[in-house]
Amino acid sequence: MANALSPLMDSAARATEPVIRGIADDQLSAPTPCAEYDVHALLNHLFHVVVSFQGLAAKEPADFSTTPDYVTGDWRSRFGEETVKLVEAWSAPDALEGVSPGMGLPQRTVAHMVIGDVVVHGWDLARATGQEYRPDMAALGEIRPAFEEIGPMARKAGVFGEEVPVPPDATPFEKLLAGTGRDPHWSPC
Repeated sequence: MANALSPLMDSAARATEPVIRGIADDQLSAPTPCAEYDVHALLNHLFHVVVSFQGLAAKEPADFSTTPDYVTGDWRSRFGEETVKLVEAWSAPDALEGVSPGMGLPQRTVAHMVIGDVVVHGWDLARATGQEYRPDMAALGEIRPAFEEIGPMARKAGVFGEEVPVPPDATPFEKLLAGTGRDPHWSPC
């Protein structure tokens, strides 16, 4: 039996997977909204998050000190395979219980983090490669308040940039992106 967040994790992955499949080899060196990453490096980061958070679901430790190169072989198909494993790992009824030994945060917060990474980096990669991205609204509704809560801690740790001001009529997704330090209107040009 799945828990309440695993279907949202699945829908976030399904929204991002077509973006990954749509990235051309000649776009791997393109800039992204994450200034420290080009498309290749951001793909590696996202893959590493997806793979590492599989173990975090089972309360295993994760190593984020280095990032392997996942962009080899049939990486486009492998992304879908890895996100299926991610959703399966987080579908365990007890996956959201307790505190993550690997992160020192409540498991529910860790689940929100991986859903948010898949959503936000899906948008980053879509923007960098000229693709459309439509986040799942249910996943967005779940992670937006969670990201508002962890925002100060994430900014202090250098995971989020400084919040970008947006107009009051900004969409919920634009507000989420701005809260992570992204300009919702970023373009590579």
